[in-house]
Amino acid sequence: MSHGRHVTMLTEGTYPHVHGGVSTWCDQLVRGMPEVDFNVIALTGSGREPVTWDLPRNVYRHTAVPLWGPPPGRSRRRALRGRAHRRFTRTYENFLLSLLDPAPATAGGAPAQGGFSAALRELAVLARAGTLAQALRSESVLRLLMAVWTRPGLSSAGAAPTIHDALTATDLLEHALRPLSVRIPPDCVAHAVSSGLATLPALAAKYLDGVPFLLTEHGIYLRERYLGYRTAEQRWPVKALMLGFYRELNSEGYRQADLITPCNQYNRRWEERGGADSERIRTVYNGVDPHVFPEAGPEPEVPTLSWCGRIDPIKDLETLIRAYAFMREELPALRLRLFGPVPAGCEDYRVGLEKLAAELGVADGITYEGRIDKVADAYAAGSVVMLSSISEGFPFSIIEAMSCGRTTVSTDVGGVREAVGDTGLVVPPREPETMARATLALLRDGERRAELGRRSRERVVEKFTLHQSVDGFRHIYRELAGQPVLPVHADDAWTQRLAAPWYRELAADGSPW
Repeated sequence: MSHGRHVTMLTEGTYPHVHGGVSTWCDQLVRGMPEVDFNVIALTGSGREPVTWDLPRNVYRHTAVPLWGPPPGRSRRRALRGRAHRRFTRTYENFLLSLLDPAPATAGGAPAQGGFSAALRELAVLARAGTLAQALRSESVLRLLMAVWTRPGLSSAGAAPTIHDALTATDLLEHALRPLSVRIPPDCVAHAVSSGLATLPALAAKYLDGVPFLLTEHGIYLRERYLGYRTAEQRWPVKALMLGFYRELNSEGYRQADLITPCNQYNRRWEERGGADSERIRTVYNGVDPHVFPEAGPEPEVPTLSWCGRIDPIKDLETLIRAYAFMREELPALRLRLFGPVPAGCEDYRVGLEKLAAELGVADGITYEGRIDKVADAYAAGSVVMLSSISEGFPFSIIEAMSCGRTTVSTDVGGVREAVGDTGLVVPPREPETMARATLALLRDGERRAELGRRSRERVVEKFTLHQSVDGFRHIYRELAGQPVLPVHADDAWTQRLAAPWYRELAADGSPW
């Protein structure tokens, strides 16, 4: 059971139901602080997803919140009527206008009065009362959306909205807003481990209960929504509305969070542009345990490229396979080993990769190894470790490979360049020939590979250890909970200077932190 203040961790599509980089980070954080009680609230698809992580004892509660399926409380609540309905209509109209025609911010970056922030606060009250889902499914809401959509200056670039568009958009918004109804214990710190929908319970708790709100970003959620909607099946009016929602929600999370902890400087720049106060941003790098990822030793006898992650479109394995095909023309013996699971919904993507490899004539050199228990073995299996993603935060696969003393060839996304420094090669995303040429240069120079691998491990031990990362968040939780903390330096290297005496002090005072 929890004693006193504790942490509510908010996730979306990751821990503890899915393996991957963010889930690994969550598990490291929870296990690294056995003295802290964690309440994990996971936004999922159906709510029936299995728990794939062995939760430690200090996770005293885990709740799966489904975004799909029947709306909660639909049959138990009466429809809004009279004054309550009129107030909801005004609120929802302002909400829609903030998505389609956002008002300019006031001085200092604050939202204009009556915009998205005020509307979301009102919707949070309705969600907690159990009336929001039904209100959003009323006929009057559809009429209101069509009226707002067709106002002069708001129509969607020649794509006239239809009733079907209104039904689709309303359904998507109703599902997206469901997390507003989630109640967070008022005596905790709310920690959303991504921007976007995971921030909704934290925002409601901040608005209505004054709960401290910590926001951590790995990948850039808004950028990934834009990338995803490029291929979404909806018509443009629906896409424009939903992207407006994610844009405003993203900025509201940045404005309302008491502290924001990006895992790299790239994220920090996005956050500042999105409205975050730079004084409330502290970069805390992801970390690995160098003992769990020791030096890998000799390279494989056959030249091999290793990749480790989840088989997912955002990892852009098409580029990696095309680069591999280019390299095979010069190094016929070269092998490509892909380690990692195929998440639910990505099965067709895996099939597409196999078809691409067959079309390029290189299927015989590629193996899909699946999930591996000892991840360090995946990096040891390669002469060079690859990363071809189109979006990343501060990828574990890179710093884990570096800890194993393997050099890397990676795409220049997110915090990759910060992680790698001068210990590997960084190339533009979606350029297979450029990736191939860079990798070939390393494969032909064993002495250079060995030197870069040695420096890679040194860089991890100096800058990116698990102890530094976990201790940084221990300090932040304590600060947000109003507990005494040590003074810290204002720069982004502050997490590396937290010392062991503080930990001994906190253990001695009997505090849960």
